[in-house]
Amino acid sequence: MVIVESGKVPEVSHLVVSRSFGHPSLLIPWDKVVLVSNNEIVVDVDILGEYEKPPADSMILLKDHILDKKILDIDDHEVEVVYDVKLEYQNGKLYASKVDFSRNALLRRIGLKALARFTSEHSEDSMVSWAYVQPLPEHIGSFSGNIKLSVLKENIHEIHPVDLADILEELDQEQRLAVFDQLDTEHASDTLEEVEPRVQRELINSMRKERVAELINDMSPAQAADIMAILPAAESDELLRLINKDSASKVQQIIDEHNENILLFAAQRCIKLPPGEKVRDVMSDYRELARNKDVIMYVYVTDAADKLLGVIDLHELIEADPEQILADIMTTNVIALNAKDTLREAVELFTRYSFRAIPVVDDADKLMGIVPFRDIKGLKHRLI
Repeated sequence: MVIVESGKVPEVSHLVVSRSFGHPSLLIPWDKVVLVSNNEIVVDVDILGEYEKPPADSMILLKDHILDKKILDIDDHEVEVVYDVKLEYQNGKLYASKVDFSRNALLRRIGLKALARFTSEHSEDSMVSWAYVQPLPEHIGSFSGNIKLSVLKENIHEIHPVDLADILEELDQEQRLAVFDQLDTEHASDTLEEVEPRVQRELINSMRKERVAELINDMSPAQAADIMAILPAAESDELLRLINKDSASKVQQIIDEHNENILLFAAQRCIKLPPGEKVRDVMSDYRELARNKDVIMYVYVTDAADKLLGVIDLHELIEADPEQILADIMTTNVIALNAKDTLREAVELFTRYSFRAIPVVDDADKLMGIVPFRDIKGLKHRLI
């Protein structure tokens, strides 16, 4: 069956009939169909030769392009597979109304219909209305060869990078590249950090080096080093010439493992505020304060000389009285790393306290940067 998406649900426009003994297939318009039953489809045609033609490349074939193709689940972003499609007959037309990715649909798909009927009474409905299933837009889905339709049930720009990384790892290469190309720089950079090394290499090899450098510039030196360490030396060297010169030297040092000083792994973009700021004002401006920051779950309270006075967890800020000032609610006994400390000492602190980020200070308690846990969690293997 050929479907066309002319409304909220696709309509069957043609039947593709395969024929034996070398005869060419038939492409029969739906208006020639006079009967559909469980056992037969009756069509009203006079001369078969008029319909001996293959389906056009632009046509979507329900069996070839929809069944067994991946979809992204809107609830938990897991990748599912379409095992069946529910058809509905109305006013002489046939529509594909729902996609089915249930276990029973899988049993039917592999020929175990009796078992599927037996288990259907005890299983949950896993069908989704086609109204909530959208094919990839034309500028995403223009893959080479025949159309390979995947469907998204969620705006990819709203999916968390960790979940999106899992999804990308399940897609085939062309689909993966098409989806990744739609992400903005920040989202793409965060997602690239999360995917497994094999997929990282595939994505990087598919992009212009300038685009890769743009994504790496959005990372901390530790994140960038983790990505570039999996690349051949020639590619890594080329990217080092393209990325921000201030971070390139830090990235190179981390890759070479010549210097494990914790400042190499410290991010500079954090929320720093004076102790006299009111909670009310901070909360009203928080979206703007957190924009483009590497660490947003903590507020660091500093004086005019950047001396670290205290730290406030975002949850504490939310629960505080709006009229209080930051000095009233901050934790003054701050667990911090010294600028002379090493990666090993940072890992020990993270393991002991389970913080999401730890500040780095010099001997005078001046705030030098923040080490997010996500930046070093993949580097623990160096210490084994």
